[in-house]
Amino acid sequence: MARSPLARFLMRKPVPAVSDAPGRLTIGERDYALVIRRHARARNIRLRTDPSKGALLITLPGHARLGEAIAFARTQADWIEASFAKAGAHIAIAPDAVIPFLGTPHRIEWDARHGRKVAAADGAIRLGGARDMVEPRLTRWLKSEAKRLCAADLADYCARACTPVPALAVSNAARRWGSCSANGTIRINWRLVMAPDAVRRSVVAHEVAHLRHMNHSADFYAWLDTLFEGDRKTADHWLKAHGRGLYLVGGG
Repeated sequence: MARSPLARFLMRKPVPAVSDAPGRLTIGERDYALVIRRHARARNIRLRTDPSKGALLITLPGHARLGEAIAFARTQADWIEASFAKAGAHIAIAPDAVIPFLGTPHRIEWDARHGRKVAAADGAIRLGGARDMVEPRLTRWLKSEAKRLCAADLADYCARACTPVPALAVSNAARRWGSCSANGTIRINWRLVMAPDAVRRSVVAHEVAHLRHMNHSADFYAWLDTLFEGDRKTADHWLKAHGRGLYLVGGG
């Protein structure tokens, strides 16, 4: 998330806190999700952007007026636009949008006459039902597909490692693609369902390797290279180049 220069909006006098902040804010011709947080120790209004969620995050001193915060955000229109442009355009999960699935662009084809079951084939993801439910239904489907695929990957690599299959959970971590806890639970970021198979599998293999080596030592990487059938460096480079773009799809 990008951070603006410090806002020089020092409050002149205490005013009552306002809790009924709007959920969205339009600046120029663009609509943003708006998250307002108050912080007792904050001295200035602080503005950040979260391109992964199409959101503006504003931190207020406890005595600040909500109206002043919104007015300040509007004065930062150029900085906000540049911040989102640098990160890339947010992609809403909506009819006719194109999103990645298994590393390939897929167009969302919604028609009320389609069955309620989501189906992906031939570069399209098709679904019916209510139009206003496309985003939540398709997000749930993507997460379900992520867990299904990662469960198969996990079983495969645990068989290769001759180790019991641990508990699996899909996560929405902001900066981590996978993790392996001390109790052996493995968590994989659901957004990897949008990446190529080899990239997703490299992350699962990485976490399985941690079941033996809870570090990033030479022994760890030697074991990972034994488990993973592909080129892990190529997979790592793909994530570095394209990973943040996966966060621009939908709202999480």
